[in-house]
Amino acid sequence: MKTVFIAVQFLAMATSVFAEPQITSWFTLDSEKFAQIYRTEKEKVSGQAATSWSNGRNTQSQPAYCGVQKIVSSSNWVYVFSTGLGSQIMGPWLNGRFPNLPTDQHFIFAIPRHPTVQTSRGFNRLFEIGMFVDGVRMFDACDAFSYSNQNGQDANPRAGIGQGDHVWNRDALVNEGKTFDAALAHQQNQGTYHYHVEPIALRYELGDHVDFDPSTKTYRESFGAPTMHSPILGWMQDGYPVYGPYGYSNPTNSASGLRRMVSGFVLRKGENGADNLVQFGRRTWPAWAARETQTPAKLDANEFGPNVSEQFPVGHYIEDYAYLGDCGKILGKDFDLDEFNGRWCVTPEFPQGTYAYFTTIDAHSKPVYPYNMGRRYHGNPIGRLVTGIHEPVTTNFLAHAQSVVSTQKANPKTLTWNAGAGGYDAK
Repeated sequence: MKTVFIAVQFLAMATSVFAEPQITSWFTLDSEKFAQIYRTEKEKVSGQAATSWSNGRNTQSQPAYCGVQKIVSSSNWVYVFSTGLGSQIMGPWLNGRFPNLPTDQHFIFAIPRHPTVQTSRGFNRLFEIGMFVDGVRMFDACDAFSYSNQNGQDANPRAGIGQGDHVWNRDALVNEGKTFDAALAHQQNQGTYHYHVEPIALRYELGDHVDFDPSTKTYRESFGAPTMHSPILGWMQDGYPVYGPYGYSNPTNSASGLRRMVSGFVLRKGENGADNLVQFGRRTWPAWAARETQTPAKLDANEFGPNVSEQFPVGHYIEDYAYLGDCGKILGKDFDLDEFNGRWCVTPEFPQGTYAYFTTIDAHSKPVYPYNMGRRYHGNPIGRLVTGIHEPVTTNFLAHAQSVVSTQKANPKTLTWNAGAGGYDAK
């Protein structure tokens, strides 16, 4: 397992904020490196990575830096400037057949410094739910497509079906996992590199019980028991942290030992008190989905999903999962995490306690639903992408403003981070 000391540079920071995890938890060790990709398995085997690339649609014509480039803060907000590109070598994706490549997104992500709990239920339409501490975006558990009852199949834009009914929503890992790279990430059609599940490469970089095999260039969970609480992996848009999969056995006692956090969701296969989709079909929603959308669990015929089959196995859709709290099981006894995929607990960064999400893996170290967050935030999701900052701020971290790179010896380029626009100027 890799142990990493994360060196973070702070400029003009008051002593009182050194212990603020929203400012100090960002992974900036590789912020001055240029992002790289493997386009094919052959390049991966040979270690031949590229710093610029194009597939005709997604083009990175000049090298771009990895992840977090600047952090500033005000009394109520932390603003993180990032390229959105991973610090590990990204790719390949389907051995070069995947139609999308990652590109520099040069965004600014605003996180509330004082999160507040949602006091009324309301369905949160998700998509981009937060950002990991390496500056890479975090997406929800879905892949944006759902079942179309009228057409009797999943959405298929090429067939003119669009995105479907949004009743039975596809699980991204199940349906698109083959397009993930070794880090368990991929990018959508505009080049936004992102994770739907645990960021295993980031976990390795942070020393979170993950090993890297240099011969195969793959990651896997370390053998044996974890020796430390998982680190903060990212921040949700509601301002609460998401940790790796290992927390304290007793949520309020840091001396209680460590264990893998157990997800509160199980497949609807007639076990653990859940109903059986194989027997009864996809004619009802799970209680959590009905509760979050404030609609009846019993569906109309035009909302039914497909019968369970080889093409549509249980787990194909996120609505194929039941929440154990609705099945007679007890939170804190039978499972660890609530329907948002978090709990109130003490952590190394919050010895007095905080609400925290945890990325979830199963007993075989495989990502398990809901991965990073359920279908609603615990807090008010006021965090967002912003196009600029319009208030006085303190600079907490700044990567080197410029670096020289030469992709062709006769034509060296100087890339300067443009803090105002969040992008790059090449000269």
